[in-house]
Amino acid sequence: MVNKKEIRILNWNVNGLRAAYRKGFIDWLKAEKPDVMCVQEGKAHLDQLPKKMIEVDGYDFYLNSAERKGYSGVASWCAIEPVSVTHGFGIEKFDVEGRVQELDFGDFVLFNVYFPNGGASPERLAYKMEFYAEFLEHLKGLNPKKKNIIVCGDVNTAHKEIDLARPEANTKSSGFLPEERAWIDELLEADFYDAFRMFDESAEKYSWWDYKTKSRERNVGWRIDYFFVSEAIKDKITDCKILAEVPGSDHCPVELTLGV
Repeated sequence: MVNKKEIRILNWNVNGLRAAYRKGFIDWLKAEKPDVMCVQEGKAHLDQLPKKMIEVDGYDFYLNSAERKGYSGVASWCAIEPVSVTHGFGIEKFDVEGRVQELDFGDFVLFNVYFPNGGASPERLAYKMEFYAEFLEHLKGLNPKKKNIIVCGDVNTAHKEIDLARPEANTKSSGFLPEERAWIDELLEADFYDAFRMFDESAEKYSWWDYKTKSRERNVGWRIDYFFVSEAIKDKITDCKILAEVPGSDHCPVELTLGV
């Protein structure tokens, strides 16, 4: 059980834990003081990380690495102690890529997920769509109408035209394909809510910008990092916002506030 009136959860694709460390991530984490910090695309095994990143005062650290070094992976720092932490969701072809952490806090379950990118090849797009389908079935099995569930992470898909700067130019790009966008529709139809859109329906709110084209300077971005919350916990969410001013990655953090 969580003995706090309010819980702040931050979610961020840091594009490499070691790179984030060099850019001052730990100082930022200590200053922000979230109750839970979830990151994706860790790209590291435990023995590759600095001790100062693993042992942060007031936090327990959990890492799920891909078998392949320098690839994928998720990590969480928890100032509130989880009842249990599960890595993966029971399907080996996905679990070997270190994409899922399930953190059970008793009052709610938090999933930290780095969803696959489908842009590299038709095979990877098929892998992404299969991951989407299987993960959604896993969530449905938890009964989101009755169970307090929060899913955060880099979903690697912009849901609607408002969620990217140039929708017309990307209708055939992975990350905005009809079948990818339809999966988010399916998730919402399965008693989940896009927490950011519960509080902000405005345009030009993005969480990822392409490094190569320096698109962040012009805010030519995509909103692909999300918090999804189940029907059962929806009314306890008090805020969700994008922290677009925070540097250090091609993504920026997203913050959820939960009243308990």
